[in-house]
Amino acid sequence: MSRIFSTFADIIHTSQKMQEKIVILDFGSQTTQLIGRRVRELNTYCEIIPYNKFPHDDPSVIGVILSGSPFSVYDEKSFKADLSKIRKRLPVLGICYGAQFMAWTDGGKVEPAGTREYGRAHLEYIDASEPIFKDIEPGTQVWMSHGDTITEIPSGFRRIASTDKVEIAAYRVEGEQTWGVQFHPEVYHSVKGTQLLKNFVVDVCGSKQDWSAASFIETTVNELRQQLGDDKVVLGLSGGVDSSVVAVLLNKAIGKNLTCIFVDHGMLRKDEFHDVMRDYQGLGLNVIGVDASAKFFKELEGVTEPERKRKIIGKGFIDVFDEEAHKLKDVKWLAQGTIYPDCIESLSITGTVIKSHHNVGGLPEKMNLKLCEPLRLLFKDEVRAVGRELGMPEHLISRHPFPGPGLAVRILGDITPEKVRILQDADKIFIDGLRQWGLYDKVWQAGVILLPVQSVGVMGDERTYERAVALRAVTSTDAMTADWAHLPYEFLAEVSNKIINHVKGVNRVAYDISSKPPATIEWE
Repeated sequence: MSRIFSTFADIIHTSQKMQEKIVILDFGSQTTQLIGRRVRELNTYCEIIPYNKFPHDDPSVIGVILSGSPFSVYDEKSFKADLSKIRKRLPVLGICYGAQFMAWTDGGKVEPAGTREYGRAHLEYIDASEPIFKDIEPGTQVWMSHGDTITEIPSGFRRIASTDKVEIAAYRVEGEQTWGVQFHPEVYHSVKGTQLLKNFVVDVCGSKQDWSAASFIETTVNELRQQLGDDKVVLGLSGGVDSSVVAVLLNKAIGKNLTCIFVDHGMLRKDEFHDVMRDYQGLGLNVIGVDASAKFFKELEGVTEPERKRKIIGKGFIDVFDEEAHKLKDVKWLAQGTIYPDCIESLSITGTVIKSHHNVGGLPEKMNLKLCEPLRLLFKDEVRAVGRELGMPEHLISRHPFPGPGLAVRILGDITPEKVRILQDADKIFIDGLRQWGLYDKVWQAGVILLPVQSVGVMGDERTYERAVALRAVTSTDAMTADWAHLPYEFLAEVSNKIINHVKGVNRVAYDISSKPPATIEWE
């Protein structure tokens, strides 16, 4: 990626050195992000950094957490880190692999557990004098997930907790503020896990717990004003939470120097273009709305392959956005709603680019703009908290995720205006019903899929041969896994009846009860 991106992302990172932080060294665990979320919930700023990239020259670091890993410490390919300049200088908490790595590095033994230890366990013995176990009692449930176990600790290490199957469930290194736990305090099933993390982050590391949505807004607005000055910024709006919060944050910082562009590719939800434009204008944003639906329908004509649909819509968006942006004068920055999980997922822990998460990929290079990503340090729930602190309406903040290509990937087969009309009408009935029944906020994501089949039906005295649709609703916390939402039968019956009676062209409704994995949330 060109250094034309030297951008606001770097400025934010530099300025955050003034904010005390916990550093989480990532050894590749699937729950590393969850550790970060738990620390942030303690009103403490943290950063997730590859295991071999510790910022030794950063004076704002107050403590270090070592994550788990998919590897065994004795594997040749396992990740190794030099902790000699960290331990004794800063408090350290090793979790699972992190605990095993420190014990193994200092001469202890880590061996296969015989059978993988996975699931609930209980701490039968706890050294109550240890600060990380304050307010945690024997019998407390924890969550184990490891194939190896520490069978012998080195000299200078002391066992401080055990379960019925794991003798060394936790240890303390004498003469250091260094601890290791074989269980995962970050997961929900470790009942006092948050308490343990609080004991470490607040009591041991001394966090002032001053990281909050309000403090983030104050700091970021000041940084935006300082960095952007009188420069002009353009932002592509999608109607989603992330780009909307970026828009309001930037508007607070630079006002009229921000121009937002909202492109309607014709595959938004029913009336969404007009509803969202009204919301944005009510927030005082300078928004240009572009109805480009005719262009997209023409380019999608006859296309059935899902990836081709996505590429056509992605390229079409760039073309429309670029055309509109070039009508503006002296624009120097492109703002995007990139958030922290995007940044973490974009790089492997070896620093190799895996995939790009730029919302309008290709635009910065094409338009020669610098990139402004003021939410790049926030998790999704923190973005919502910032939006609420900014006074944004709740229906914008709590919106379900919606795919960039919109209904194009919820219409299986080719795209036509008539198919979009059918799907928009059915989808509106479903989403409105979720709101009316008080179910919308209990669901992570919901929508209707238009199937490429027709079925026989009877309406009145006439035989029909019309389309079938599938309702999809899932519960999730992060979209990595999802379960189908167990919606009330009465609700499903009412929605099905309304769709069949009011949406011309549909005579059958099904409900998708597939979970992720093995299915995905979207059908395409």
